Amino acid sequence: MKKAYLVTLLLCIFLMNCSTSNEDDSDVTPQDETPTADDDTTNDDSSDDDSSVDLSVYKKIYGASDIYVEGDFVVIEVDGLPDHGSPYYQDTEWSSRYEAYNSNDFHLNPNRISSFDRVVKLPLDPQEATNHQPTSLGTMGIAVNGVSFYNQYAGPNNEPLTDEIFSFDQYNGHPQRSGEYHYHLEPVHLTSQDTIGSEGLLGFLLDGFPVYGPRENGVAVTNDDLDDYHGHSHATEDYPDGTYHYHITAEDPYINGNGYYGTPGTSTN
Repeated sequence: MKKAYLVTLLLCIFLMNCSTSNEDDSDVTPQDETPTADDDTTNDDSSDDDSSVDLSVYKKIYGASDIYVEGDFVVIEVDGLPDHGSPYYQDTEWSSRYEAYNSNDFHLNPNRISSFDRVVKLPLDPQEATNHQPTSLGTMGIAVNGVSFYNQYAGPNNEPLTDEIFSFDQYNGHPQRSGEYHYHLEPVHLTSQDTIGSEGLLGFLLDGFPVYGPRENGVAVTNDDLDDYHGHSHATEDYPDGTYHYHITAEDPYINGNGYYGTPGTSTN
């Protein structure tokens, strides 16, 4: 009997140990677990993930409706409407933004402001181009309020701004035939803001290089301070390690000289 009792007792202890050996897996950490098809993240496609790209300088484009990375470009979407008044808002759906301009030299052109779904693509890593492309009529860059920069010529045949300049409103802008409002000269609405000023970042040209105001270190920038493309290189507040950048000046060519310093991206609508 004692032998049978001992055998039975040992059998019970053995069975009890078997039933509890896999009850508590609390010592198993996530890295010890074998990933399943549902939780394996090693092949996640993060090519469109902005998290690794610092977009802070581009986010100064406060007129953008969206800013994101697409391949080697930063994409900026705007509607092109100026965030200031203008006589060119007259008889539009934004007529509440109408602001008269009573200068004796001002001549209202027949165009009126329209909005656009404009998509601008700037190189994320702008570099000096081997062959410098000339700017063309139309959008050559984007200001921080979402308004286009145009070059120093009037259409359709790259004519001087001699006459057209009298159609610029009190903020140095006007719309062309299809209603796209733009600046050829200093965007005084921006340079008059305390948060931007005459030395601040005003926008970017399509080659991805920034455009700064008409003063630097408290001194007015002149064409003699700049190269053939209307820029130069050194550190700025936004680029402490230095970068090429354009400056707006009071003299022709105002924003850009003999073409883009870098290779331009695109502007479509």
